[in-house]
Amino acid sequence: MPRLSAIVPPSPVIEAVAPRPRGQPQPALRYALRAGPSAIDGLGVFAEEAIPARRKIGEMRGESISVREARRRAKGRERIHIVEVSETRAVDATDSPEPMRNINHCCAPNAVLRIRQGRVEFYALRDIEPGEEITCHYGDSHHEGRLRCRCGAPNCSGKL
Repeated sequence: MPRLSAIVPPSPVIEAVAPRPRGQPQPALRYALRAGPSAIDGLGVFAEEAIPARRKIGEMRGESISVREARRRAKGRERIHIVEVSETRAVDATDSPEPMRNINHCCAPNAVLRIRQGRVEFYALRDIEPGEEITCHYGDSHHEGRLRCRCGAPNCSGKL
């Protein structure tokens, strides 16, 4: 009986990605981002590449501090880069080099902030185009409605 042989095309070269050593944190950013001047307020975070909907964009990292210390630090500051992650802990990203600390509030955001295991993570709510500012809705904040919102969204509440 004749032997049948199949012609198999050569396998494509696949670069091996070195596994992350156990105990090493994942990178703070999953997509290329930059901080730059924002039409909303101060500095903002801008996508340098397309970000698909429902994907993790990255994390805001900083010093883990008590909520009491976070509230003390926030008093008198013009710019606050602190997120409370539990009833007792907060993340202060004031000295962080990561751009995610500059994410601005918007009443019609394209990203959502989620607290997961003490981490401040941001996920795309819809597809985000290169050059687009990444924004999230801050929710309850220490401003308690006293700060004017400048997002310019059609459904803007006018305050934070």
